[in-house]
Amino acid sequence: MKDTGGVPRDYNRVRNGFRGDWKESEPMRLHTSWRIGGPADVFAVPVDVADLALLIRNCQDNGTPWLVVGGGSNLLVADRGIRGVVIYLGSKFGQKELAGTFFSAGAACRLPALARFTARHGLRGLEFAAGIPATLGGAVVMNAGAHGRTLGDVVRMVEVIDGAGQLKRLIQSQLGFGYRRSCLQGKKGVVIRVEMELSFDVREAVERDLAAVLQQRRASQPLEWPNAGSVFINPPGQVAGGLIETAGLKGFAVGGAQVSTRHANFIINTGGATAADVLAVMATVKNRVLATCGVELESEIRVVGDTGGAG
Repeated sequence: MKDTGGVPRDYNRVRNGFRGDWKESEPMRLHTSWRIGGPADVFAVPVDVADLALLIRNCQDNGTPWLVVGGGSNLLVADRGIRGVVIYLGSKFGQKELAGTFFSAGAACRLPALARFTARHGLRGLEFAAGIPATLGGAVVMNAGAHGRTLGDVVRMVEVIDGAGQLKRLIQSQLGFGYRRSCLQGKKGVVIRVEMELSFDVREAVERDLAAVLQQRRASQPLEWPNAGSVFINPPGQVAGGLIETAGLKGFAVGGAQVSTRHANFIINTGGATAADVLAVMATVKNRVLATCGVELESEIRVVGDTGGAG
């Protein structure tokens, strides 16, 4: 797809019939927790499921690349930005519904808010997610977790709009949940709704456990700086942050990107960091840990956009 000076003309066909918000050359740093990223050609916010399905079909019919972003955590957008259409699920995809211990929520819901909501209703099962700064849809795709628990433990069904713009329902046994993975990774599609099964408990007990999770997060993570959460997956039987610290990389920096001195598995933006800075820090961490500890770290960060061959 060739640039014609601004947004390529054929995006007009992609926009045909679309009713939602449509922004051109939108800075992605406004939509990532790292506060890093160049412009997306188009940033589109569908008004409902039908609008989302139409936009996906239009992209497919016109050969236009597209991707979905949620809360922008665990996401590194290239400095050159993103060619194609970025789809963001707004408030119309944030509905919640309770029926006994069964809980249904839209993909745009934030995990901390869901954890608080269910705790107020005396439902146990999402306390671990109180400190995960992600939307439900993206968290399900990567099977986000903390404190020995993951979303895969509570998810029972997921509704997805696939790459052809068709609605599909996948039950838990079809989702292939594993450590920081699911079968949804690498597939074209958009999670729109998730059904979970929780359990009843005393409200005060659930809220007490949730508060403990948040207290531990505040004490151990560099929340005062823009970051994307844990950068590397914990290798089997080991802790990525400990390996990075053993390699002597706490405080290591390239430009505005720095390995946190509080938690070595966090890379923080100390001001003006670029995607290139973050990628350089990640490469050094991987190389040094391999040389020092004999362990090859695997990133859990999703790198998107035009990296110019880097990454």
